[in-house]
Amino acid sequence: MTDESQKEKLRQHFARRVTAQARIVLDLWQKCSGETSIETAQLDELSGATDKLIRYAQRFDMARHATAGEQLLAALQAHQADGADSNVTLPTIRQAVEALSQATLRRSDQNQEESPRAFRKTPIYLALSSQEMASRLVRQMEFFGFRAAAFEDPEELIRECHQSKPETMLVDITFGGGPTSGLDTVERIQQQHETPIPIVFVSEDDGTIETRLRASRCGGEEFFYPAVDPGQLIEKIETYTHGNTVEPYRVLVLDDSRAQAKFMETVLKKAGMRAHIITDPMQIIDALDEFSPEIIILDMYMPGCTGMEIARVIRQQDRFHSVPIIYLSAEDDVGKQLQAMSLGGDDFLTKPIDPKHLIATLHNRGRRARSLLALMIRDSLTGLYNHTHTLNLLEQELARAKQKGHGLCFVMLDIDYFKKINDSFGHPIGDRVLRSLSMFLKQRLRKTDHIGRYGGEEFAIILPETSESDARSVMNEIRERFSSLKQPAGEQEFSVTFSAGVAAWQGENAQTICERADRALYKAKEAGRNCVISDSQHTG
Repeated sequence: MTDESQKEKLRQHFARRVTAQARIVLDLWQKCSGETSIETAQLDELSGATDKLIRYAQRFDMARHATAGEQLLAALQAHQADGADSNVTLPTIRQAVEALSQATLRRSDQNQEESPRAFRKTPIYLALSSQEMASRLVRQMEFFGFRAAAFEDPEELIRECHQSKPETMLVDITFGGGPTSGLDTVERIQQQHETPIPIVFVSEDDGTIETRLRASRCGGEEFFYPAVDPGQLIEKIETYTHGNTVEPYRVLVLDDSRAQAKFMETVLKKAGMRAHIITDPMQIIDALDEFSPEIIILDMYMPGCTGMEIARVIRQQDRFHSVPIIYLSAEDDVGKQLQAMSLGGDDFLTKPIDPKHLIATLHNRGRRARSLLALMIRDSLTGLYNHTHTLNLLEQELARAKQKGHGLCFVMLDIDYFKKINDSFGHPIGDRVLRSLSMFLKQRLRKTDHIGRYGGEEFAIILPETSESDARSVMNEIRERFSSLKQPAGEQEFSVTFSAGVAAWQGENAQTICERADRALYKAKEAGRNCVISDSQHTG
């Protein structure tokens, strides 16, 4: 390696360190933005992170970041001053944050009104003995929309975890030089936090039960021995970062006592769940249609009908056949409780209700219900929606677009030369490519978009409220970035491309827009693959 290329490699490494610190500052601001005032502790944390950013940026000659950081720190200090007018200082802080945000955008994101995808709000830290592997993983993870930072020194890692708790960490057992120094470091870090950080441990030499037990006791969720390739590690990290995006459970409560219903609503909302309360059993059908609950709580005895009768009516509808139903009653006769559960119920809680018991029951039932639903509607390999559910979602989004007068685009996507990948590297590597693209799409698209595995190496994407030009632009951005990603296969690496066809909704039904997107995909294949073509480019 020449001196010049070595300098460029160091410059890129330092640039990543500065932008990683800048994103910590932006994330801290995001936590307190929208408030009319900022708490002292938040202000101190934000000021400390900004001061660190300035020092990093000045040390590594990144002038834009240094200037933006200095402006932000001055605005924060002005806000903290006695007698400061928040109506004056807060807009100044927001302007400085915006300048820092613009400085932190990647070159590919410049001159766009909105970044094509956002990084995760909380970081992922890598503590590996091999800095070459750490740098390689950081680059790979940034492709997937993760905000990752690699560390070389245990003390620096401990300080960073204290300042900004990571979402998860990848730690080598020998990080720091000693046989178990990585474990020592993690144990110190976990003592700083009330809830443990999920850790993915890797080890090249030590797979003993003693080491595995110690790793498990200090937050180890996974233990790889011997260490595995970057693709598998990123898939595991994705698993443990996904928990933060869990939607609250939707719970429908039917209780003829208004006081009891209000109590239930308070308990559920305090636990972070979405509650829909009704006191009239005759409203149950409308409530089911409007709220689409994941869990249903029924009072056992109500004027005019019983909870068991309501449960039978609910179970007559296929879409609610597997939704958990929990009965509430003062009835303490076990025989009657068992009879009630045999008639469509899943659990029985006795009044007066212990809030902790109720919430624990709902969480257990909710997790199981979601797991069963996922088995029914998701593809087992990629975790994306299966063919049937994707088409159901398309029908729903078309109805919504028609009702609200919004646009919609449907995309058909196909991996290029996928058979050749399977033939050259084997089906396990082919499966990993499918999972890699699935994860890439999930990270780059919006939460409101729907992604499905249509079949084999073909994917379908529903983009609500999206114009044809925007859909093409987004898919091209994803295509270019994905083709730059190196797919590992043992000692080798290879790149993968895909072709895509885009169809903008023109008022037709689901089958027609699918056919148009499929024709556009065929044209993209004919045009040489590795491109995105819209249906309108080849019609009229």
